[in-house]
Amino acid sequence: MQIYLPIAEVSVNAFLLLGLGGLVGVLSGMFGVGGGFLMTPLLFFIGIPPAVAVATEANQIVASSFSGVLAHFKRRTVDLRMGTVLLIGGLTGAALGVVIFNYLKSLGQVDLLVKLCYVIFLGIIGSLMFVESLNAIRKSRKNTGPIKRKKHNWVHGLPFKMRFRVSGLYISVIPPLIVGVFVGILSAIMGVGGGFIMVPAMIYLLGMPTKVVVGTSLFQIIFVTAFTTLLHATTNYTVDMALAVLLLVGGVIGAQFGAVIGAKLKAEQLRILLALMVIAVCLKLALDLLIMPSELYSIGAAGGH
Repeated sequence: MQIYLPIAEVSVNAFLLLGLGGLVGVLSGMFGVGGGFLMTPLLFFIGIPPAVAVATEANQIVASSFSGVLAHFKRRTVDLRMGTVLLIGGLTGAALGVVIFNYLKSLGQVDLLVKLCYVIFLGIIGSLMFVESLNAIRKSRKNTGPIKRKKHNWVHGLPFKMRFRVSGLYISVIPPLIVGVFVGILSAIMGVGGGFIMVPAMIYLLGMPTKVVVGTSLFQIIFVTAFTTLLHATTNYTVDMALAVLLLVGGVIGAQFGAVIGAKLKAEQLRILLALMVIAVCLKLALDLLIMPSELYSIGAAGGH
């Protein structure tokens, strides 16, 4: 069933979009990532222009994250205080990111920038998570007892400390604020919730327990991506509602399944699965950038007749 997308100006199979939305929803519920880092490249692959994919995907992430958060609220695995600190940073970063995005759009460089950002970030994060997860699995196989989390690193020496009861932490608000700003900028430029950066940062930098990280990450993602969508819709007019609705329906249903699956897997297994997916998408995008398109002169030829 083909459907025409007015803003993207392409026809796409409606069931394909529902399926993609569902797949990303499952990931959202399992890993605490908005799933945009996978969905936005997938939209590129089916022919959606990058500027439209970025703005519309931010919209879809809001719904799948909201659906995922509800499941985590029931289990009381959301640290609202930490989520709020991350959110303040995130909103600031998102506003900054949209300004950068609009400037690059005026230069005509936005498509290339978005794809390059994906290749770089996905490559780095996927590799780091993969190596770390392998080490964690190896340690758990050796049965050396529980893996000791380093309680003190440079983060604990910073001022403006605050107690985060759900996470069992007493740390400075500066690192979560910086993580939030960084993720907000990425959210605006790449159309992602930023969970693929947020989740590792919360686990390794802030020392939060994995079970609390997923719900807290999703809580923050909802508001940052909603804000990003609003900014893109009012400044760029690149939000395609027909595309967003189809992705939304799939995403909301998928997120509920994802939360159930995620609860059954070990933290190390979850992280290694996520790392493998990140690396796979990164490789596909890198190949697309490096390989010359087969119909290089098709536009010129069509214009000549």
